[in-house]
Amino acid sequence: MSKQHHSYSTLTIAYDGALATVTLNRPERRNAISYALIEDLLQVFEEVEQSAAQILILTGSGKAFCAGMDLEDLRAVASLTPEENHTDSLRTTRLLRTLFVSLYKFPKVTIAAVNGPAIAGGCGLATLCDFTIAASEAKFGYTEVRIGFIPALVSTFLLRQVGEKQARDLLLTGRIISADEAFRLGLATEVVAADKLMERVRELADTLLKNCPTSLQATKRLLRTFSGEELDRELVAAVEENVRIRTTKDFHEGVTSFLEKRDPKWTGH
Repeated sequence: MSKQHHSYSTLTIAYDGALATVTLNRPERRNAISYALIEDLLQVFEEVEQSAAQILILTGSGKAFCAGMDLEDLRAVASLTPEENHTDSLRTTRLLRTLFVSLYKFPKVTIAAVNGPAIAGGCGLATLCDFTIAASEAKFGYTEVRIGFIPALVSTFLLRQVGEKQARDLLLTGRIISADEAFRLGLATEVVAADKLMERVRELADTLLKNCPTSLQATKRLLRTFSGEELDRELVAAVEENVRIRTTKDFHEGVTSFLEKRDPKWTGH
């Protein structure tokens, strides 16, 4: 029996027994991460944590899972003073850090049902879940370098997941990879046909629900302690680097050229 709790403007939440399914719901923007979506996700994570649900499923509506940061939010950056830009980028980066860490350290089991492209920050959301089940046509990639940005926050998690050589390849080329390659690299747990995606996610959930919930939460707590201090230290450095790149001419050019749908003209500054 599904029941609806809070209402959110950028996502939906549905409860079904021990499952809580959160669906990013900005299909017209390919479920891009806006300030409002970050706030909604942080609130919905808190809601699910306090609910009776034991498993959080994260998916997207429409054709995409999540296309990364909504660059429309950055349209105003060009007109900001350096001081305003610094304040704005610090706020955005800290919010994003809170979002990624909340998902990575979420006390209950998380499953990403990746129904389509998961790009940049969206790739972070998809791969920071305990399980990443991808539809065969899903795509993954950290495309930040293509627009004069850097994948600072997600890079520290990616290093842990795929190792340094693979991480360097993905982060420096900014290339988009198939679900099959994501599986080979260890970013996706499993790849299934699109029409079987939610069925497979529910099968996995059923398997998990046979286990002791206390044990599941204790195991997740133990895994968190292994990476705790080191991860926090790395994320502080990542926030600083993220804020620094926002002040560069190339960052402005990258965002502007993307919004104007033209090739960027890099200056190296």
